[in-house]
Amino acid sequence: MVREISAGGVVLRKISDAWHVALIEPQREKSEASSSAKRTRAVLALPKGLLDSGEKAQDAAIREVREETGITAEVITKLADIKYVYVRTWGDGERVFKIVSFYLLRYSSGEIDAIAPEMRIEVKRALWVPLAETSRQLAYGNERKVLRQAPEFVENHADLVEATAGKPGKRDGAGSHTDM
Repeated sequence: MVREISAGGVVLRKISDAWHVALIEPQREKSEASSSAKRTRAVLALPKGLLDSGEKAQDAAIREVREETGITAEVITKLADIKYVYVRTWGDGERVFKIVSFYLLRYSSGEIDAIAPEMRIEVKRALWVPLAETSRQLAYGNERKVLRQAPEFVENHADLVEATAGKPGKRDGAGSHTDM
């Protein structure tokens, strides 16, 4: 069985006195989009991706967040590793054992959804979603479990999260829509 190692981020930012999380809507494959035409809600996920050769997981999380959302963030702490098996729907149809390390990050700079054109192959859009609504909107159960750890960490370590979690009065895409 093939093994893949990935990393991703739960990026927090305070917007209008409420914590928000950066999420992505991945591009769907043509067959997936047509077979689920009756689905009206967007599939939302945490930004994540494979580690490059020699790259550390937390560096990959920061890179993937930047590539998939357009924002820069700093690592606060590691939240969890999730493990699962999936079958590739492209190419060889191989079974893959995947480990994803998720990190809690604080927003530093950038505008949400300002991503490079070549990333639009992978990401349809990136947006800020209020933390209180996020677990209902995430498509993947494992990611919902990871995300549930963020409010507890914020409550117990607000000083660490708020240190540079966005500058007051700066919009940087804060008005991005959250309606599905």
